[in-house]
Amino acid sequence: MLRGDVQCFGGDCYALAFGVPGLLMVIALVVFAMGSKMYKKTPPEGNIVTQVIKCIWFALSNRFKNRSGDIPKRQHWLDWAAEKYPKQLIMDVKALTRILFLYIPLPMFWALLEQQGSRWTLQATRMNRNLGFIVLQPDQMQVLNPLLVLIFIPLFDLVIYPLVSKCGINFSSLRKMAVGMILACLAFAVVAVVETKVNEMAPPQPGPQEIFLQVLNLADDEVKVTVVGDDNNSLLPESIRSFQKMPHYSKLHLKTKSQDFHFHLKYHNLSVYTEHSVEEKKWYSLIIREDGESISSMMVKDAENITTNGMTAVRFLNTLHKEVNINLGADISLNVGEDYDVSAYRTVQIGEYSAVRCKTEDDDFLLNLGLLNFGAAYLFVITNSTRQGPQAWKTEDIPANKISIAWQLPQYVLVTAGEVMFSVTGLEFSYSQAPSSMKSVLQAAWLLTIGVGNFIVLTVAQFSDLVQWVEFTLFSCLLLLVCLVFSIMGYYYVPLKSEDIQEPAAKKIPHIQENTINLETKNTKL
Repeated sequence: MLRGDVQCFGGDCYALAFGVPGLLMVIALVVFAMGSKMYKKTPPEGNIVTQVIKCIWFALSNRFKNRSGDIPKRQHWLDWAAEKYPKQLIMDVKALTRILFLYIPLPMFWALLEQQGSRWTLQATRMNRNLGFIVLQPDQMQVLNPLLVLIFIPLFDLVIYPLVSKCGINFSSLRKMAVGMILACLAFAVVAVVETKVNEMAPPQPGPQEIFLQVLNLADDEVKVTVVGDDNNSLLPESIRSFQKMPHYSKLHLKTKSQDFHFHLKYHNLSVYTEHSVEEKKWYSLIIREDGESISSMMVKDAENITTNGMTAVRFLNTLHKEVNINLGADISLNVGEDYDVSAYRTVQIGEYSAVRCKTEDDDFLLNLGLLNFGAAYLFVITNSTRQGPQAWKTEDIPANKISIAWQLPQYVLVTAGEVMFSVTGLEFSYSQAPSSMKSVLQAAWLLTIGVGNFIVLTVAQFSDLVQWVEFTLFSCLLLLVCLVFSIMGYYYVPLKSEDIQEPAAKKIPHIQENTINLETKNTKL
């Protein structure tokens, strides 16, 4: 809301949107520091992550040095660290590595989940955000994720999991994680379907050596338009009536990247020939106007992708013989020159513009622009052909977004349910299978899988030339494949019991005493 509803630096106020959370975090830090005396502070006992890495490195290097066949083999490759590190640490690292092996497929899940704040938000900018009772900003859909997490955690723990258990199904932690992956796959399948529907509503894009052209007839009678030297193909099979709204752009093929087109305009008993230059991959409007008793034409380049943020873009063509100043509110005003001058596009907020104030050097009047909808681009032709004063003739350059943003709800439900089954269960499973001394290492490794998942998204976005819906489908299929690999790994995983993870206290005392005796012996020898 701070970003979209407040304007600063000539656009959306990102400074305020990032500044307010930053200020709140500073306040939170101060409050956290104020309670310092109330916290139980455990003295630091060294870096367990460093100890684990050094133990693994020493075991690998020691095994490599003693690879001769004359040296007796050891039960586990980490046992080669026994010469330097205590037995308890080696046992803890063994339990840790069994879990880290299961972490290998996990980044693919995060690669899908983390796209909620990027790809999904970009998709929302191209959808209709008016829900009737509220108009959403594209990035506000992300609120659904934490909201659904708060709902789903007690729902799954208190309702769904007990019901599954009563059905006699052994719904283990690894199975929950696999189901979470499948739900994320389904979520991206839904995203791909929604993306195809959004693309169907979007205007097609001109390809190489192509342009899109629409003809606007502002003369007082119908005009027949023909392209000369191009097999005399008509842009439309019939003549274009005065102020006729074109149903769509017409595609013209170029012989080179830029080309001069010759048009034959037949008006009454007159034949007018005009020439205009165009460039490939562009949108154009051929505007036909009265010129005394004859007609003339002008070619205007239309902007493409000007409404990617979901706002509305407008421009004006002034047929009056006086310059017009148009006030669109919110400090948005523009001047349109006299005699068929065309303004640049201006983005405005969506809504009803029934009384837009306009003025010339000697007159003030109101224009009814009607409803300006999501993602549309409009051209308004200011005319004075009636006794009611200047009027605005409205035509769409780019159609409005018609797919409601509510269609994103199923994908958020599926991916959040998958996150609850995958993330919450994954950490719970990890902590239950590793000793308490390794919990910080597990947390670091878990966060590392999230980082790798983001890197996967970055790599695909940078080097992939796939269209968006195909990319969504690719991610869904990749996660399904990874889910299959993870299921096989989980099938052969033997869970450890709690008594097997930590040595009993009675067994630890002799171990500590033995280390103390050895230490005293070494000191005596020294």
